[in-house]
Amino acid sequence: MAQGWESLRKDGIHDPRGPAVKDKQEPAEALSKLTPDTAGNMVRWVQALEKGEINPRASIRPGTKIQVYDSDVLLNVQGGMPIVRFPHRQHTEWLDCSNCHDHLFKAQAGANKLSMLAILEGEQCGVCHGAVSFPLTECFRCHSVPRPGQSLNTVPKTLPGGSIPPRSR
Repeated sequence: MAQGWESLRKDGIHDPRGPAVKDKQEPAEALSKLTPDTAGNMVRWVQALEKGEINPRASIRPGTKIQVYDSDVLLNVQGGMPIVRFPHRQHTEWLDCSNCHDHLFKAQAGANKLSMLAILEGEQCGVCHGAVSFPLTECFRCHSVPRPGQSLNTVPKTLPGGSIPPRSR
């Protein structure tokens, strides 16, 4: 297993006897050329995008005009964890706005009630995070803005239930 990527024949998802397995690119072959990560599928996707290692389509519809929105939104401003910085630019370079608005999120400040439970259940941000993007166990990739008097080194060492939040690099 190269860099943590299982072969398609051994990943438990693809049928190793299926005729298409031999025609598909192995994850190690495809992903090893991209900026490495220490979690999830072992790729830093935003950095790979910024470095030009990948050039994803924002829509499957030909002629879709991409609108890059270069503004960060701060979320979770009332909680105890560090504040969430949602970087619109990185998301809109990757995805058309219609991927999220208005069925996952209303495009209006303060109109969305976010819930870690919903996210962990695959809703809201969890539609992608935990599935195709970095995993939800990487708390401090989203909770990245310390509150006044707080640093990322002084946030709680455990989450509810005693689990230890990982530190991103």
